[in-house]
Amino acid sequence: MSSFKTLDDIGDVSGRRVLVREDLNVPMDGARVTDDTRLRAAAPTVAELSDKGAIVLILAHFGRPKGVRNPDMSLALVTKPLSDVLGREVRFIDDCAGAAAEAAVSDLRPGDIAVLENTRFHAGEEKNDPALAQAMARLGDLYVNDAFSAAHRAHASTEGLARILPAYAGRAMQAELEALEKALGNPEHPVAAVVGGAKVSTKLDVLKHLVAKVDHLIIGGGMANTFLAARGVDVGKSLCEHDLTDTALEILDAADRADCIVHLPYDVVVAKEFRANPPTRTVNVHDVAADEMILDVGPAAVEALGDALKTCRTLVWNGPLGAFETPPFDAATVALAQTAAALTQSGGLVSVAGGGDTVAALNQAGVADRFTFVSTAGGAFLEWMEGKELPGVAALKRD
Repeated sequence: MSSFKTLDDIGDVSGRRVLVREDLNVPMDGARVTDDTRLRAAAPTVAELSDKGAIVLILAHFGRPKGVRNPDMSLALVTKPLSDVLGREVRFIDDCAGAAAEAAVSDLRPGDIAVLENTRFHAGEEKNDPALAQAMARLGDLYVNDAFSAAHRAHASTEGLARILPAYAGRAMQAELEALEKALGNPEHPVAAVVGGAKVSTKLDVLKHLVAKVDHLIIGGGMANTFLAARGVDVGKSLCEHDLTDTALEILDAADRADCIVHLPYDVVVAKEFRANPPTRTVNVHDVAADEMILDVGPAAVEALGDALKTCRTLVWNGPLGAFETPPFDAATVALAQTAAALTQSGGLVSVAGGGDTVAALNQAGVADRFTFVSTAGGAFLEWMEGKELPGVAALKRD
């Protein structure tokens, strides 16, 4: 049994009003949604509840209106695109709390679906104001949180409501939590973690948490340069946080004490300028010239990393190995991602990845659909990797 209630525990919902927290914060170009991933993620929970006769009331934020009504951030803009994804009518209600919203909800019938106006139009949303949470709660009988990407925020619609109404995880939230449990909560060892990105300073808590949890820690991106420099390697003009040398050494010492093998690149791709397709060299890390910068992991190191993954049963991935947005510095990320995908498809590896750059990199490699699970959450996924308890998840736990 999971530690949180799901739609399987909810019982008969026919005629009951279910407040469903979704993430509808989608990118738009005018009236057009340019990426409907989050709408498609919301569809299974919304459709299931509607099919069972619930009155489905969708709560969500859109943009950062900071407690002020802004027509450019109205969820009215997202209602038609969501309707198109669901293939059924979705109504719009011009508030998410108060008498007008209560009156509009009272007109709905079993199976109806409505999007309520942007929760962040109320200043009390981001303050987790109990009065606002109570006002929202008056609209519904039950609460379902299906927005893992907002679960790291203790807001009225993500945490406050779950303390007032019977609370359940939606299908997207359930899939996310079950995948994360397999990845770090109770994983099958050996476990590998790939952590990339530009700066160590943004992922200090992640690295400190992981060295005690995983067997192999693969560090890539600009972060790797800081660790190489801490070990005495001259990284030339590479992006490097030299002021974090002591911190990097502390993390390496902690890894040694935990029997965690830290993998840093020993061959790298360098260039004298950072642009698309400049002249490059592949060199040993000790042969980086003073006027060169490291922009990707070299092929020999990638092959060795692939061999390490073949010994593992679980993989957690956050961040690219190189400057993947700029060719040819995506080569290492693509190659290792394809190895991980092949191991996953053969049944030998449980692979869980997340974070905005990570999703983009896996899509670029053409393997996102071949990992066990790819989270579209950014901050929430990172805080989970840091070992932090997420307020929106904690509020769903069984008594």
